[in-house]
Amino acid sequence: MNPNKALWEKGDFTRLAACMRDSGAALVDGIDIGADMQVLDLGCGDGTTAIPAAHKGAQVLGVDIASNLVAAGNARAAALGLPNIRFQEGDASALTDLADNSFDRVVSIFGAMFALRPHDVAAEMVRVTKPGGRIIMGNWIPGDPTLIAQVLKVSASYTPPPPEGFISPVLWGKDDEVRARFAAAGVPEGNVATTRELYTFRFDGAPSAFVDLFRTYYGPTMNAFEAAEKDGRADALYGELVALFEHENISGDPARTEIPAAFLKVVVSIP
Repeated sequence: MNPNKALWEKGDFTRLAACMRDSGAALVDGIDIGADMQVLDLGCGDGTTAIPAAHKGAQVLGVDIASNLVAAGNARAAALGLPNIRFQEGDASALTDLADNSFDRVVSIFGAMFALRPHDVAAEMVRVTKPGGRIIMGNWIPGDPTLIAQVLKVSASYTPPPPEGFISPVLWGKDDEVRARFAAAGVPEGNVATTRELYTFRFDGAPSAFVDLFRTYYGPTMNAFEAAEKDGRADALYGELVALFEHENISGDPARTEIPAAFLKVVVSIP
């Protein structure tokens, strides 16, 4: 199995996505999606941004590598009575069943950044976007002091080194790397705009309970805890994450969690 597919099917990301709904809808409000548009959401999960796009009247296709998330997305769309959205399994680095110049907007919020072949991902996104269309990505920023970058950094410190040739997904959060990848796909540098923005997680529980959610359902954190258990360091990992989540919590209520996390918003205009 593709290791990326195994990672995202390992837990149940829908449990974490439930804490991301408000910010997902707000992000879609800012990317100019209209009722007459064809929209592709790559690494869509169960529809945190794809479903708000469908609510705007666009025709939306959500693609994710994890079959459980695709099933969850289709179930959400059916429950909401949305005939203009569907979810299917696929790999962002090889969109083999999607035609050239098919979409007005290609959206990937914390999704395609985790695919294994980033240059192929950039090329595929460019290929399926219509001339005059736009690609919008949200990517976690390496070394950023806010939540998710630190969760990934802490988790990596408890896991074995990645295999030779592995390309870190958070390189998608570096401006120069993003520009280089799209330049290789034929997009002029001036057509790529980047800004640092915030995405807020909201959880109805204490920060320690939010850590429990990551530990139980978020693939990268699950892997870190499995490795830490073998080394007798699981308690140390848990303590480090709880301290991080408590420090970052801005809710003002120790029984509720509200944590902003910085990401690099990328907007690519296709000539």
